[in-house]
Amino acid sequence: MLQEIAVRLVRREQEPRYQQLMQAHHYLGALPKIGETLWYVASWREEWVALLSFSAAALKIAARDRWIGWSYRQQYARLKLLANNIRFCVLPAWNLPNVASRTLALCEQRLCEDWRQAFDHPIVLLETFVDPQRHRGTLYLAANWVYVGDTRGFRRIIGGYSATAGSAKKVFVRALHPQARTLLCRSRLDACYEGNGAAPKLLLTAAQLKALPDFLRDIPDPRRVAGRRHPLPALLAIAAGAYLCGARTYQAMGMWAAQLPQSARQGLRCRCVRNDYRVPSESIIRDVLIRIDREHLERALERWNAQFAVSDASLLLHAQALCLPRECAHPQPAA
Repeated sequence: MLQEIAVRLVRREQEPRYQQLMQAHHYLGALPKIGETLWYVASWREEWVALLSFSAAALKIAARDRWIGWSYRQQYARLKLLANNIRFCVLPAWNLPNVASRTLALCEQRLCEDWRQAFDHPIVLLETFVDPQRHRGTLYLAANWVYVGDTRGFRRIIGGYSATAGSAKKVFVRALHPQARTLLCRSRLDACYEGNGAAPKLLLTAAQLKALPDFLRDIPDPRRVAGRRHPLPALLAIAAGAYLCGARTYQAMGMWAAQLPQSARQGLRCRCVRNDYRVPSESIIRDVLIRIDREHLERALERWNAQFAVSDASLLLHAQALCLPRECAHPQPAA
């Protein structure tokens, strides 16, 4: 009987039934599809046996992040390579030996390719949370998942996290790639893990962001004195910071600058008007980068690279990468 169990994606017309059964038989109830989510059903001769749901990984889990060993900067860019088994429900008539483990194994075998087909990138690691007040996680341990620690009990809510901690959950992970941890901690990923050709979304620490203007303060300003509304070190630091965080067009640099909070703008030493720190627009960033002396900029960036990029190649900066042609203000359509 176990050999006849098959796992497949839930078809669109079957989603109401899937949700109804999940709501009725899982103690946490059903969840809507949000973001990157795949629903699976296990069946035996067309009879539904079990339901599984995988979705985007949790933003921050200290136990998981310690086990992986990635940096804060890598974590933000590579969370998409993880998925969370947020629901697993074996239907009542099928609470039989080995049914759950067989179902999970079949799902693991196809999950990476299904994810690539649906979302244009693979996944290399799975995670799940187990409430120790209800379960011990025996299924996951038997299926070679690794227990890495407990959560702190805080829930993610709109605007941050819950003020008080609830019950801690056990955290289990399962590598779908034999070198998952090594891959997630690399300074640069192969193109096949980036997906859709977009630049990776990365983060800078506050210390890195604040250090940028110091490396750029001695570069000659190409603007007329009357046109120097924004300090040149701050403007160049914004362009460099935006590039390091994934911006590859002048438009993206301007958008990145516009969303900077006041604290980050202050750290970058932006222009201040009545206690309001202001950032340059896309057009100002573009005009300055087109006219800047590239040799001076390259020498300044070499000093940055010597201090920050030796241990993390993703922090590497070059003048040619920042000073885009004028026509790169917006992404170009494919030919």
